[in-house]
Amino acid sequence: MLRGAGLRVTRPRMAVLGAVFAHAHADTDSIIGVVRRELPEVSHQAVYDSLHALTAARLVRRIQPAGSVARYESRVGDNHHHVVCRSCGDIADVDCAVGEAPCLTASDDRGYSIDEAEVNYWGLCPACSAGPVPDRA
Repeated sequence: MLRGAGLRVTRPRMAVLGAVFAHAHADTDSIIGVVRRELPEVSHQAVYDSLHALTAARLVRRIQPAGSVARYESRVGDNHHHVVCRSCGDIADVDCAVGEAPCLTASDDRGYSIDEAEVNYWGLCPACSAGPVPDRA
């Protein structure tokens, strides 16, 4: 996968790519934690550099919903969206609402050649919608 994208294969890149594939919508700190279980000596900078290279090569996608830190996902190559919980911050993938990426047809594209639309749906996840868990004391 790395060579196919024109990237040199390194242990940090392999570990970061594996972490992103294993943990959808993980933030950088979470990815660092996962990578360090495999490569304890890896630096923060090596993880940041790997994420940057993988994102630039379109092997991973960087998303950043309003009020959130950057997160990374392995689902690339389609134009899906996200649903975000206002309470706990959980994020899940959501396919385009109807047909083939209708959101790519803007009412006025102003001459742009549009290839991606970023849509975030906001609400409460099922767990947060259920309300607080009663104290069992």
